[in-house]
Amino acid sequence: MLGTDFRIGSPVWLDLGSPDTDGAAAFYSAVFGWQFVSAGPDAGGYGFFQVGGKTVAALGPLTEEGARSAWMIHFKADDIQDTVSAVKAGGGTIRMEPMDVMGEGWLAQATDPQGAEFALWQPGKTAGLGQVSEENTLVWAELHVPDPAAAITFYNGVFGWRSQDMEAPGMTYRVLSLKDGDQQQTSFAGIAPMGDGAGGDGVEKPRWVPYFNVADVDATVAAAGGNGGSVLMPAADVPDVGRIAWVADPSGAVFALLKPNPLM
Repeated sequence: MLGTDFRIGSPVWLDLGSPDTDGAAAFYSAVFGWQFVSAGPDAGGYGFFQVGGKTVAALGPLTEEGARSAWMIHFKADDIQDTVSAVKAGGGTIRMEPMDVMGEGWLAQATDPQGAEFALWQPGKTAGLGQVSEENTLVWAELHVPDPAAAITFYNGVFGWRSQDMEAPGMTYRVLSLKDGDQQQTSFAGIAPMGDGAGGDGVEKPRWVPYFNVADVDATVAAAGGNGGSVLMPAADVPDVGRIAWVADPSGAVFALLKPNPLM
């Protein structure tokens, strides 16, 4: 389960790149009750989604030429230069070399060997998100790639992640956990073969997808659809996991909803 005692390889930050930041702020406020707070006049339109004064995600304009609106998951790096080197050694690419973000931390953007984009964050003044795993906050992450076994090898080389197979109808789901501690207690993400799960946005591409914890998946799906979003996978119960659905916001950014079973 995700927490805010961030360790190496933990999902530590989450932001949305959007061609319409005002529209995105309104959509996520209506769906999750988030409040958007600008990071200031020098931040280029970047700002924070907050719940009760705690940052749960962030939002900014698209900055890469040809980029599509998408959520970007950032993973904690102890030494970002070393982690960048590990990404390259494993066959990944660095889209943006490490940069100091106004003393808040060091940021780099990467793509794994199969094409899934992610980011690295070495904390400075900002350790990471202020709240996770609670209602309307990040609770899980999922990677969809053609070759899950190759992905495990790559990310193990970068972050030391471990994996454990979980059999699901028609597929093997790989549960990821951090390199130290109890494997179940430090699980934070999973890998599914590309094409399973959602993908109903018509874009078949490797990607990381964030899951948000919600009290009522069906009501949240309805709120998303009522505010210009689209349903990619209707709400369904998954044994031993909970109730899930996949949604896209009005600009096409994909995310998932999860009401976890009580024991998750």
